[in-house]
Amino acid sequence: MRRLVRVSVVVVGVLGLITAGASIWAWTVSAGHIEIAGGSHGGKEAASAPVAIVLGAAVHADGRPSPWLAYRLDVAADLYTSGRVEAILVSGDNRRVGYDEPTAMRDYLVSKGIPHQAIALDYAGFDTYDTCVRARRIFGIERALLVTQDFHEPRAVAICRTVGVSVDGVGDSRARGDRTTWTVSWVRERPATIKAVVDVVSRRDPTLGRQETSVGEAIAWTREHRR
Repeated sequence: MRRLVRVSVVVVGVLGLITAGASIWAWTVSAGHIEIAGGSHGGKEAASAPVAIVLGAAVHADGRPSPWLAYRLDVAADLYTSGRVEAILVSGDNRRVGYDEPTAMRDYLVSKGIPHQAIALDYAGFDTYDTCVRARRIFGIERALLVTQDFHEPRAVAICRTVGVSVDGVGDSRARGDRTTWTVSWVRERPATIKAVVDVVSRRDPTLGRQETSVGEAIAWTREHRR
């Protein structure tokens, strides 16, 4: 029995160290590169970039974005209309027939007044790592603003910056209104951050496919029509 207790203590201790190490990596890499939408910028000028990347989330059966995804899209729409970005890349899951996050995201943005010509779609953003790698290798993005919930930003920003995309995060904080779901999601970030470390260290290849020019075309369209 004592041996089992000792082993359990060691296992818990090791897991705790791994979790702490992964979290330190995320916070260190993302430090100074995150702002909260609608909040202050710590005395710095608000970051801008050619494109905003919006990470996908759940979509309802009728094609409506879930509330948290809608919050992200609202942030992206504000970034575009305020002139801080020239295009929006919506990245999400489209693996199952009848389930299409990117199209739902685009349609929502269009309903908010964003021109469809300024929106590019990534149909293989199956997780945060995939989105970041594809942004660099498929869409050719070097600089971007990354939009997701605030608790997710340290991991997301750390992944993107580690794989070669210079991002600043613009986090949504409205999701904090649902305290239970927000807390559960925050806790889930701990193991997700460990997975992120494994992904970036192993340099896992996501679904790639052909090179896309849609982001560049969206940027060019905005530059022409904002004159």
